Amino acid sequence: MDLTGPTSQSFISQRLRMHYADWGNPGAPPLILQHGGRDHCRSWDWVAQELRKDWHIIAPDLRGHGDSAWVPDGGYSMDGFVYDFAQLVHTLDHDQVTIIAHSLGGNVATRFTGLYPDKVRKLVNIEGLGPSPEVRAQIEAVGTASRMRDWIEGKRKAAGRQPRRYPSLEAAFARMKEENGFLSDEQASHLTLHGAIRNEDGTYSWKFDPYLNVWAVGDIPYSEQEKLWQAITCPMLMLYGTDSFASNPERDGRLKDFSTARVIEYQDAGHWLHHDQFERFVADVRGFL
Repeated sequence: MDLTGPTSQSFISQRLRMHYADWGNPGAPPLILQHGGRDHCRSWDWVAQELRKDWHIIAPDLRGHGDSAWVPDGGYSMDGFVYDFAQLVHTLDHDQVTIIAHSLGGNVATRFTGLYPDKVRKLVNIEGLGPSPEVRAQIEAVGTASRMRDWIEGKRKAAGRQPRRYPSLEAAFARMKEENGFLSDEQASHLTLHGAIRNEDGTYSWKFDPYLNVWAVGDIPYSEQEKLWQAITCPMLMLYGTDSFASNPERDGRLKDFSTARVIEYQDAGHWLHHDQFERFVADVRGFL
């Protein structure tokens, strides 16, 4: 068996063909690695290489990301993301799974864990709780009608806009480095190679659906999100970077809703701290799992 990389697999969720990378070792306990927004499953490759001997690693692409299908109407709701995750766990047919999830993927996985606490053995959440209480208050202050009008206008603009095209992979690589200055050249090259697709005219675009830039207006009330957080029973590790835009729940009050969680903060790390401080991240995850 070739152990150099994963195989590409798929499952069906709400008529969408969803893609995931399977790193083999099926006799080992399952570990799902869920990426975040505008990312892709191969961003976990370094983590998977470190953990694959002890785990059966599954790394799915969210709908509209990587090699998973785009939603025909361009509507991406949290309900849809959570359903896909639940469908993946159902398809894999394991009694329990362990999860490491980042950003949007962390939000999805945390909601799943609150819905099905008996299905999750342990959860590592990397900056994945959604907007901070301060940001949420600002969003709510705008009002539903205003946010709905902005959403309609944003969708119209997205409908007439083609995905950004780069003349070469090198140009896409430069944009990747610009987005995250913590990345090494090797990391940025790998993420670009697996995150870009070649267009018919020879240019390159990112694989994610441009409609993902227009977030859905509706979501469950925040009080209901808190209830899902409070329902989690498995051990939970939350990781935050000091140089990230994300708000640390230990300081903004959200940690009170997690009875089994602890927070670790990473110096010299941004939102993608699992890339920025890779060795420390792997050591902390190994110790927790």
